Amino acid sequence: MSGYHAAMTQASGSAREPAGDRRREYTVDELARTAGTTVRNVRAYQDRGLLPAPEIRGRTGYYNQSHLARLRIIAGMLGRGYTLNSIGELLEAWQEGRDLTELLGLEAAVTEPFVEELPETTTLAQLREDFGGRFPASTLSKAVALDIVRMRGKQLEIPSPRLMAAGRQLAAYGIPLEEMLDLISALRDNVERVADGIVELVAEHIIDPRWSGELPPTAEISQLAEVVWNLRPLVEKAVLPEVSRAMHRALENQLGDRLSMVMDHLPRKAAGISDRSDGD
Repeated sequence: MSGYHAAMTQASGSAREPAGDRRREYTVDELARTAGTTVRNVRAYQDRGLLPAPEIRGRTGYYNQSHLARLRIIAGMLGRGYTLNSIGELLEAWQEGRDLTELLGLEAAVTEPFVEELPETTTLAQLREDFGGRFPASTLSKAVALDIVRMRGKQLEIPSPRLMAAGRQLAAYGIPLEEMLDLISALRDNVERVADGIVELVAEHIIDPRWSGELPPTAEISQLAEVVWNLRPLVEKAVLPEVSRAMHRALENQLGDRLSMVMDHLPRKAAGISDRSDGD
């Protein structure tokens, strides 16, 4: 898929709400934090017509997943070198030249995160307290490099509170933070390689045969969106059993011998047999 091709596809109109009950609402502050941008940018994109207005209830504006998807699209296009003016022109060209109805579902299917978490904010002092005082500067630098922690002035942002909670529990058991982060780094590399391979297979055997030239046929777009939506639970069904199998194997390999020693020792203790020889 060419850069122009991807940009045009992603720059379509505001994404429809995803199938099922996956709707979520955000205030402007929550939307900006979740998208990794600023409230000022959100307002600027709205003023330029790049981001639809929120739903106003009372005196508060509420945004949804379509706004989050659009912000991520804008960020991706800016990262590829597009200016805000050129993004606006692409959107206008789409709206003038094509019926966007079928493209909305594809935009949502491609851009919605698999698991959505609302980031939390904390301070370095609180983070160190959460980890029993064991969060040195070197560990913080590594966590920032892995995007587990984000620096936001004097505050820290935690993109995945669930991951941080798991880390706190493991640290409470005595597992060193540095070694945990090294494992997360290795895990991420492996998981990204598998994810790239799965999506590449889908693109090669399902997407590309239906997508000729710069744009897919309008009749195919809704089917492509359905494929992407269906891919999500299928990946979980394929990957989770492998994770379970690997954990079972690791537990047996790493802890099996230790458990066997304990089990062998129990009958001796029950019979009152000392582990030391009679001559001792």
